[in-house]
Amino acid sequence: MTLPRREFLQLAAAAAALPAMSYIAKGQTYPTRPVHVIEGFGAGGAPDTIARLISQWLSERLGQPFVVENRAGASSNIAAEAVVRAAPDGYTLLLITVQHALNPAVLKLNFDFVRDIMPIASIARGPYVMAVHPSIPARTVAEFIAYAKANPGKLNMGSSGTGALTHVAGELFKTMAGVNLFHVPYRGTQVLPALLAGDVQVGFGTLSTIEYIRAGKLRGLAVTTTTRSEVLPDVPALRETLPGYEVSTWFGIGAPKNTPAEIIDKLNKVINAGLADPKFIARLATLGATVLPGSPADFGKLISDETVKWEKVIRAANIKPE
Repeated sequence: MTLPRREFLQLAAAAAALPAMSYIAKGQTYPTRPVHVIEGFGAGGAPDTIARLISQWLSERLGQPFVVENRAGASSNIAAEAVVRAAPDGYTLLLITVQHALNPAVLKLNFDFVRDIMPIASIARGPYVMAVHPSIPARTVAEFIAYAKANPGKLNMGSSGTGALTHVAGELFKTMAGVNLFHVPYRGTQVLPALLAGDVQVGFGTLSTIEYIRAGKLRGLAVTTTTRSEVLPDVPALRETLPGYEVSTWFGIGAPKNTPAEIIDKLNKVINAGLADPKFIARLATLGATVLPGSPADFGKLISDETVKWEKVIRAANIKPE
């Protein structure tokens, strides 16, 4: 049977529209089953807490469980690779952190993070704290720099591991301040007991040090973000002494590349709604974090910019890929 030309063209146009319509349908009905959010730092820490906060919000708004899976190891690279290899259907997501911007320069990866993970939405960012042991006779960053220059190579700088943000934040400080500090890497949270014991004299860490600073067991010299933190209002921003210094820890959600745009956009809108919710904002504030709303493109730019920034710092500090 031969179809009239007009009917043939109508059928062809309808057939061509089917893939687009199916993607739209996916976006409208998604999710229809549980979604897995892979988190790469283990239970109990800030990444795990934020993953569970956003997962609970998504579960309540989208009517399906968003289940957090902890796959710690290799600076969250195990979690990232699991998501890269997952089906691009929106049912496997990744909690992205600043560490993923460091890993390309520190680890030998089997994938390209910027290319293989699609950004969905940023969630929050927060400061690190430059803290010293009370035995150090410095109460300001300027005094610490002067003391370090008078004692080159004699002060130990602790970190939670080579190539971690706690390490590269210190390397950036060393370069900008012109000081020589001896780096001592620890395994994860073991660096805090070392700093409390005075085995290392300075560290750049999360706001988990707040209670020790308030108790006088550590001395907070500065926060690393561009402005002061509401939870440590009397502690200056480090850039007040070193203009241009900025280090933030940040979090967001991503998916495997080729995940349908309709699913990405739907998740982005629901996440941003959470970031405008007063209760959600208040919960993040207890972690010392502030909300970081934006589009998928905004989050993608943050990841790309931070990857370039930290690669330069890591290369200058001669931190070798593992």
